[in-house]
Formats: sequence, structure tokens, C-alpha cells
Amino acid sequence: MMSKTQSSRPFYQLCAPICVLVVAAGAAACSTSSSNTVDPNSPKAQATAEAEKRLTASQLRAFCPPVTIREGTSVIANYGKTTDKNPANLIYQASLSDETRSCESDDATMKMNVAVSGKIVPGPKFPSGTVTVPIRVAVIQGTNVLYSTLHKQSVSASPGGAATQFIFNDPNVTFPKPTSQNIQVFVGFDEGPADAGSKAKKPQS
Repeated sequence: MMSKTQSSRPFYQLCAPICVLVVAAGAAACSTSSSNTVDPNSPKAQATAEAEKRLTASQLRAFCPPVTIREGTSVIANYGKTTDKNPANLIYQASLSDETRSCESDDATMKMNVAVSGKIVPGPKFPSGTVTVPIRVAVIQGTNVLYSTLHKQSVSASPGGAATQFIFNDPNVTFPKPTSQNIQVFVGFDEGPADAGSKAKKPQS
């Protein structure tokens, strides 16, 4: 506890309260200056805002939505009309991998070319001929379906166990140009009805 008779204390003890006051005053000054807000109408603030707008616009122009193989749709196995899923009854198994895409757009519309590689592996019951697999491409924005088309991809394959590679692509994936990066593009096998999920809804503004 500080003594009330300061005249008997050494010099460094007498100086301590003054130094504390000086340091506190300096800290207060620094705190005050750092808390100053930038005037949003100042030339500097307006220039910064314009730069951010240009950056956002540039990002959107360069934005090409990624393509994802939808979970649970990368592989299908065909056993024909039998309900016995014994491997001896397998006609063929098809799989998808290595998706890719390219984009081009104008002021109102974005057009994508979506591609994915696939493979057909013949089973014991596979006859020579052509395999037709159903592949759907869908574009989703939130809960809205902007594009959905079911394609029938034909692949010529031969019995004997050798896998046959194929490339699928949909060059006509078209939807309104997004104003934010909230677009999801899915590709995958779809053995459901052709019109399932194909009715596009009006995108959210």
C-alpha cells in the first residue's frame, strides 16, 4: 500500500505514479485513434468498395460450377429379370468416375459441357451386344432444379470379363447465369423414370 508521506521514498518510487499516468495517457490516445471509423463516403472508402465489386464480378465471370458424381449413383449392376442377385446371374456392372466440365456464358445464360468416364464390366450372363445405361445430369440451386436430363448411353461390349471404357458427355447443360456461387451440378446413374426431377423451378433471386 502506498504511503502518504512520499518525501521519504526514493526517486524511482516517486517517479512511478507519473510514469504510469504517462503510459496510461499514451495508451488511451492510441486506443482512441485506432477506434476511428472510416467515412464510407470518403474517396478511399468508395474506391475500396468499387474494387470489391469488380473482384466479385470477376469471380462470377470466371465461376464454373464443379461437377460431383452424386452419392450412391456411381455404380449399377444388371441382373436382368431375376431377383436373385447371385454373382453368377450378373449380366454386367457399370461404374462412373473422373468427372469434368467446361463453361461459357453471356450476360443471361451459362452453358456447360459435363463429361464423365465410365466402365462396363461384363458378367457371367453377358451376351455380345450393346449395353444402354441411364445417366442423369442435374443442376441444383438451393432447392430449385435448374436443369435435369436423363440420357441413354450406349456402349458396345463383349463377353469374357474384359472391361469396356466409355466417355459420356452432355454439352447442352444450360441454365440462368448465377448471381452467386451457389450452383451444384450432379451426374450419376438413374434407373428411375425419365421425368423424375426434370421439372425446373424458377430460381431464387
